[in-house]
Amino acid sequence: MELKVTTLEGKAAGSVQLSDAIFGLEPRQDIIARCVQWQLNKRQAGTHKTQGRADVWRTGKKMYKQKGTGGARHGSARVPQFRGGGRAFGPVVRSHATDLPKKVRVLALKHALSAKAKDGGLIVIDNAQIKDAKTKALVGHFSGLGLTNALIIDGAELHHGFATAARNIPNIDVLPIQGINVYDILRRQKLVLTKAALDALEARFK
Repeated sequence: MELKVTTLEGKAAGSVQLSDAIFGLEPRQDIIARCVQWQLNKRQAGTHKTQGRADVWRTGKKMYKQKGTGGARHGSARVPQFRGGGRAFGPVVRSHATDLPKKVRVLALKHALSAKAKDGGLIVIDNAQIKDAKTKALVGHFSGLGLTNALIIDGAELHHGFATAARNIPNIDVLPIQGINVYDILRRQKLVLTKAALDALEARFK
């Protein structure tokens, strides 16, 4: 698959040949969905917790005698039936992470990249660098390219001025190649890759 390369100013900068093994697959929604669910499960903090009957500080003495009251038979005041008692089956601190084989994660990333290429949401630029770290100037470049909702992937190291200027722009994410993931690719309309990112992807999946 051949794709035209452009600059931030919107000028033509040649073309690049994309690997069919990475960008030419027929997207499978089931594999992509499994990876997205794995990511969302892994990012949950799992720090929610309520007090059970063992955590509530109240007396454990029997409230009243067993028989002769004409009411229900109660014991400890810590039980969930009473105001101030512990909560029954409340959330506890735990990990929400699930397992997903590495081969499936790699395959899901390829299918997500292929989906963007198939839908026309893939743009290749020569580099992600800007002389002046000004958000206003970068917004002008993005407007010329038609980028209002995009994920930009650069090489191993981000250009400091570009990353600084882009962090205040809504719906624009900038990540190094190490941070590329299925969820962020899908949540943005456009995927912008630099030449350095393409080279790193081909080396990673080679």
